[in-house]
Amino acid sequence: MQIPESNPANRRRSERVMLQVPVTVVTETPSREQIEEKTHTLAVNAHGGLLKLKMEVLNGQPMVLVNGNGVAQACHVVRIEHPAAEYYAVAFQFEEPAPSFWPVSFPPADWTAKSS
Repeated sequence: MQIPESNPANRRRSERVMLQVPVTVVTETPSREQIEEKTHTLAVNAHGGLLKLKMEVLNGQPMVLVNGNGVAQACHVVRIEHPAAEYYAVAFQFEEPAPSFWPVSFPPADWTAKSS
């Protein structure tokens, strides 16, 4: 079933690109223990993306993504789905737009770092 893009919950502030990028997710457990997981994205845009995680996270949880070049970017969880028993699909949003975080040679025109 396809959800119409006219629904405000499904609109994107920047064009989504289906792209598998290896990243390391760094976050904390409720007991403040730092944990990390190597994974990859499923889709990205200038404002965030969607990735697969084995670890369980909560809506609103802060995370740091580290890309293959060692660049770190702060973000937080905005949606969690459980499409398969072995992983969660986690949508995340950067604290500030970060189109250059992704290895996209020709970003879409709406990937400029403008304020919301």
